[in-house]
Amino acid sequence: MSSTSPPLLALARALQAVNDRLGRACAWLTLFLVLGTTVVVVLRYGFGIGAIALQEAVIYAHALVFMGAAAWTLQRGGHVRVDIFYQKRSPRAQALTDLLGHLFLLLPVCLFLAWNSWGYVSASWSTLEGSSDAGGLPYVYLQKSIILVLLVSLILQALADVIVFAYRLSGRLPFPEVQHG
Repeated sequence: MSSTSPPLLALARALQAVNDRLGRACAWLTLFLVLGTTVVVVLRYGFGIGAIALQEAVIYAHALVFMGAAAWTLQRGGHVRVDIFYQKRSPRAQALTDLLGHLFLLLPVCLFLAWNSWGYVSASWSTLEGSSDAGGLPYVYLQKSIILVLLVSLILQALADVIVFAYRLSGRLPFPEVQHG
């Protein structure tokens, strides 16, 4: 392949880079989850002090860890799959299976969920929904927006994957080396 990537492959690499950065940033939130939860527990049981805002911030971070890093996990092949047949197939057959799965399962489900959650998230934004707990965070609308972060990042990763799978199946990109372990 030449030193310059074809435009579609360059787009796929750019989408992968965005999801890689988002996933790595969200992964760092696990440190906040541990520290924040520890502080909440120590304050509550050690000093009898409630920390509703910190507790809600931990919940927001928890949502971001799982939903914000979902596309990164997909990119790294970390999602659970039923691989009774898949693991014994050739790299070409695996790429075809993945391509069809992305086109006929992942993308339609993401688009369906995006369509159905848009009203839920926009209603929250229209009122700038805040916590119903006294002392809670006034940013519930941001927490609900994490659903859209999940869906947009998964759609972008699926599109990047579809491009890469198509290049591999057409012979314009090599298949990755098989890892035995």
